[in-house]
Amino acid sequence: MTATDSTRAEAAARYDAWYHTPRGEWIGETEFALLRDALGAQPGDTVLDVGCGTGHFTRLFAGRAGVRIVGLDPDLAWLRFARSHARAGEAYVAGRAERLPFRDASFDHAIAVTSLCFIRDQDDALREIVRVTRKRLALGLLNRRSILYLQKGRGGGVGAYRGAHWHTAAEIRAQIARLSLRDVRLASAVFLPGGGPCAQWLEQRLPTGWLAGALLLALADVPARGAK
Repeated sequence: MTATDSTRAEAAARYDAWYHTPRGEWIGETEFALLRDALGAQPGDTVLDVGCGTGHFTRLFAGRAGVRIVGLDPDLAWLRFARSHARAGEAYVAGRAERLPFRDASFDHAIAVTSLCFIRDQDDALREIVRVTRKRLALGLLNRRSILYLQKGRGGGVGAYRGAHWHTAAEIRAQIARLSLRDVRLASAVFLPGGGPCAQWLEQRLPTGWLAGALLLALADVPARGAK
């Protein structure tokens, strides 16, 4: 293993360990619940996780939703971490969102949890995600109209958010409109990203339709091939 590989492996371990801290666990569970319920995937459905990173959400979907899921990421060190922590038969493939290594309509569903925020050619990636999806896709995005953006996103971002693109609801609606998808819905979660008792109390009482949470979820259905 080269020094660069070792550094990337350490970064993957640190990133995934954050989900096991009290704040990280709450945020991860809150985001997963919104994604799972919105996607509506049934046991046995096939799902592609685009930009899976260390496989955190891939593992959750495999273990709790009973789906057959494939995680895709260009970072080989992070994929090695994901594979070594697989827990429910999920698979991992190296590749880029802008050129997915799958045939048309290969998956029932696709998810991308903040990975789109770090892709320069977002339209290319979205077209590819639609191409390989038969039914429904869910995009988890960093929300520019959120407290988290004020804390972590301004001036190019800090830490893990450095260089990230933060979306607005209007922006992602416009991007999706260019793809002729159906039944587009938006939701959000993690309104107070501190994760303390007040944040958790408030999270249970605010509607997901109030688009002010750190996670902006865009959900859309893919028309049947050949449908107009």
